[in-house]
Amino acid sequence: MMKERLKELLENSYSPIYGYYVASIVECKDGKLFEGVNVETSSPASGICAERNALYSAISSGYGKGDIKTIYIMNKTDGECYPCFVCRQALNDFCDMDTEIVTYNYGGTKESIVTINELCPYPFSDDDLN
Repeated sequence: MMKERLKELLENSYSPIYGYYVASIVECKDGKLFEGVNVETSSPASGICAERNALYSAISSGYGKGDIKTIYIMNKTDGECYPCFVCRQALNDFCDMDTEIVTYNYGGTKESIVTINELCPYPFSDDDLN
């Protein structure tokens, strides 16, 4: 189900500059799903990645750290994609270290599962600010 929905979501991705289309679904522990796609603007820094788009939708709906179960990601290529470092920081801030990230290629033939801890073995967090 997730692969099919991610593929549908990719049609909403807006990537006229880099042509790198990404869709993401955040699944909360209560089963609620939040969707996001990457959106580019003429000023690249003001766009948003699919992962943060979906994550921030969950946060805007009242979910927080400890509520996120799984992050699903698909891009429109034959390869898998992993969150960029800006997204990794956001995921580190709002997800548990054992939260799984499931990535798929566009055809759905490749799948990879990693945890936040595997992506961010040396995280910077709120604890570092104290």
